[in-house]
Amino acid sequence: MSSFDFDLFVIGGGSGGVRGARVAASLGKKVGIAEEYRYGGTCVIRGCVPKKLFVYASQYSEHFEDAAGFGWTVGESTFDWKKLIEAKDKEIARLEGLYRKGLDNAKAEIFDTRAELVDAHTIRLLKTGRTVTAETIVVATGGTPNLHAALPGHELCISSNEAFHLEELPKSILIAGGGYIAVEFANIFHGLGVETTLIYRGAEILSRFDQDLRKGLHEAMEAKGIRILCHDIIESVTKADDGLSVLTKNDKRLTVDTVMLALGRTPNTKDIGLEAAGVAINELGAIIVDGYSQTSVPNIYALGDVTDRVQLTPVAIHEAMCFIETVYKNNPTRPDHELIPTAVFSQPEIGTVGLTEEEAAKRYPELEVYRAQFRPMKATLSGRSEKMIMKLIVNAADRKVIGAHILGHDAGEMAQLLGIPVKAGCTKEDFDRTMAVHPTASEELVTMYTPSYRIRNGERV
Repeated sequence: MSSFDFDLFVIGGGSGGVRGARVAASLGKKVGIAEEYRYGGTCVIRGCVPKKLFVYASQYSEHFEDAAGFGWTVGESTFDWKKLIEAKDKEIARLEGLYRKGLDNAKAEIFDTRAELVDAHTIRLLKTGRTVTAETIVVATGGTPNLHAALPGHELCISSNEAFHLEELPKSILIAGGGYIAVEFANIFHGLGVETTLIYRGAEILSRFDQDLRKGLHEAMEAKGIRILCHDIIESVTKADDGLSVLTKNDKRLTVDTVMLALGRTPNTKDIGLEAAGVAINELGAIIVDGYSQTSVPNIYALGDVTDRVQLTPVAIHEAMCFIETVYKNNPTRPDHELIPTAVFSQPEIGTVGLTEEEAAKRYPELEVYRAQFRPMKATLSGRSEKMIMKLIVNAADRKVIGAHILGHDAGEMAQLLGIPVKAGCTKEDFDRTMAVHPTASEELVTMYTPSYRIRNGERV
C-alpha cells in the first residue's frame, strides 16, 4: 500500500494537466489536481477558444458587405460588445463544466486552489494550508503574458487576458507585437469597428512563418485599414485627457483609447516551489525537461507551456498522453514535436505545416517551390481584392513535400488535413495523382504540376 496520499498530483488545470489527471484516474490511479483560477487553462478560458469566437464575431462586418454581390440586401447592422461578452462567457462556463465533469467522472479529486511544491513529494494547497503527498507530480501551470515591466506606463496597458473582459469596446487601440496573438487581435478589433494600429520591432510580422504568407497577410491587413508600424517599438505610455498617449522609438506620438501588449508569453513558474523541490529551470524561467517530460527531479514531470517547448494546446495534450504511456503503461514514449500543423486565425487565415522556404533552403541543397496566388471564387461576386496564396516546398532529391503553406479562407482547416500527408512523408507525385475537388480553392494543392522556381544552395534559379 502506498505511503503517499496520491499516486499522482497535477498542479495546473489546463489542457495538458487535465488530460494527464483524467486519464491517470481512469486507469485506477489515485489522482489529485489543483487549479487556482478556472479549469480549462489559457486555451479554454482566456485563449484560443474565446479568441476564435471573437474572430467569428469580427468577420460579420465583411459578410454583410459581401452579401450585396450575391443579391442580398442587408439592412442597417449594429454590434453590441456586451452581448458578445455575455455569449462568450456562457460558452466558456459550459466548457469549464465539461472539464470538471470529465475529472469527476474519472474519480480525480479536484482542488480549487493555488498549489506549490514543498519538496519533491509534498504539495501545499494555499487556500486551506493543507499539505498532501504524491508519488508522482506533474507541473502543468502554463504560461502568462509578458507584462513588459521595463516599459514606462506598462501598468496602463492590457494583455490578451484583459482583452476578453473589457467593459467597453474601445474606439481605438494600439497593439504591440508581431506574433500570432498580436496579429489575430488586430484583425479582431478592426473587424469590430475599432481603429487599429499594430507596432512591431521587426521588419515583418509573424517572424517564424513563410515570407510569402507574411507579406501577403501584411498587405491584406493594410488594405482593410489596419495600420502597421514595423521597425518601431513603444517607448512610453502616459495618461492623456483623451485616452493614452504613446511615444515610440521613432518619435511617433499616438493617442489611443487602449494599448495592448502582445509581446510573448512567460512560463508560469514563479513562486510555485520549484527551488524547494529541486526542479531546475532555464534562464527564461521554463522548467527543464528531458525527452520524456521528466524534470531534474525523477518523480516530477512538466507538461505544456511551462516547459516552453511548443506553446500549443494540442502539444500539451500530446505530451500528457506520452507521460501516461511512459509512467503508467510501461511504454516509454517521447513527445513528437516535428511537423506540427499550425494556424493563425488572422483575416485572411494562415495554415502551415513543415519547413518554410527560408528554413528549407538552409537545410537542403536543392528545392522545388510550387506557388499559386489567385482570387478565390467567393471574391469574384463580392468584389473583394483579397488573394489566396498556396505553396508547396519539395526536396528535389527525394521529392518529399517538406512544407505546405496557405494564406486564405479556411487555411487552418486545410492545414490540419495537409499535416497528414506531410507527416506521412508523401511525395509531390502523391499529391499530383490525387484527384482535385472542384470547384474549391484547395484543389490548387494537387494541380500545381510545374515548379514556380527552384532553389539551389540557397539561391533561386
